Amino acid sequence: MSMLLEVSGVSVTFDGFRAINNLSFQIGDAEMRAIIGPNGAGKTTFMDIVTGKTQPDEGHVLWGPKSVSLLKMSESQIAREGVGRKFQRPTVFEDQSVFDNLLMALKNPRGAFGVLFYRLGDKDRERVRLLAEEIGLQDELSRKSGELSHGQKQWLEIGMLLAQDPKLLLIDEPAAGMSPAEREHTTEILRRAAKTRAVVVVEHDMEFVRRLDCRVTVLHEGAVLAEGSLDHVTSNQDVIDVYLGR
Repeated sequence: MSMLLEVSGVSVTFDGFRAINNLSFQIGDAEMRAIIGPNGAGKTTFMDIVTGKTQPDEGHVLWGPKSVSLLKMSESQIAREGVGRKFQRPTVFEDQSVFDNLLMALKNPRGAFGVLFYRLGDKDRERVRLLAEEIGLQDELSRKSGELSHGQKQWLEIGMLLAQDPKLLLIDEPAAGMSPAEREHTTEILRRAAKTRAVVVVEHDMEFVRRLDCRVTVLHEGAVLAEGSLDHVTSNQDVIDVYLGR
């Protein structure tokens, strides 16, 4: 497996607080990875650095087979390179149908409304249909997105990211607020996506992480504390002390 993302020696300090402290790790090009850690461990800051929202004080973030530096790029350039990020709160266009939301994402990664005046071809219609199938919303295409359940909105947003065909998906706490059935379906969507791209899930919920059945990176105080299968990291004494000793 070739490397897609390589973070090495990255540190960033906010107002004297070291949010990321000499962080190094790698993600392969078709891999599922879960990132766990207590609050303040640096999980969100890590995503902010990879997406260009935060510039680190030192270190390298290298991308793709040519190892280009993401640190020299703007947020929109990084998005065009194929880094997609999903925040905890879904941001879908509530007044538009599921179909139109997916179409907007497909035609224009910047989400502009010019799409609504654009003539639809069979190829795009088919692509939207396949995306809807992939996220389990094929029966909801004509519904207004505002009418969807919380879980369905999350899936729609994952679908909108997949429409842009990212090479790396960064997903923040997808299981939050979902019913058991919705969580099960979310696991399936993410596992399927990780067959053809890298999917990094930042999550608090250990049961959900167990279902993803993937390599786990534990962050603590802005650095990697442990890495491996969930069983491996949860039997690590340092991890036990950090997680359970609070």
